[in-house]
Amino acid sequence: MIRHATVADRARISEIRNAVRENKLGAANVSKVADTARWIYDNGTFWVWEEDGAVQGFAVADPRDGTIFGLFIHPDYEGRGIGRTLLPLACDDLRKAGFAVATLTTSPATRAEGFYRTDGWIEIGRQDDGQIIFEKKL
Repeated sequence: MIRHATVADRARISEIRNAVRENKLGAANVSKVADTARWIYDNGTFWVWEEDGAVQGFAVADPRDGTIFGLFIHPDYEGRGIGRTLLPLACDDLRKAGFAVATLTTSPATRAEGFYRTDGWIEIGRQDDGQIIFEKKL
């Protein structure tokens, strides 16, 4: 089932974010990510995929800056099309917020990089830390 996240989903969303095998959250970014997630919970939408009685994946856009803030699937549920189903919902949130282009970043040489390239995202540069910057027209 796909639905908007509720406050009750916060702990599970954090579990999923911390369970991923790639693009792990570095200690330096924990508070920044927590602050952004809190703002989005209060003002935006987390989309979740619920299966087997629990949230197994989520997608979320930040309507303040036109970014895909997160797309994460629990490792036990990867490869089932959950990300391909959730990502357009987050992109649509950005479109509704007035953006014509969405951006995101991800680590190079990861499954995520391949996923975004296959989904039509275009690399437009690299951050100082090597993260790939992608964009996609909405």
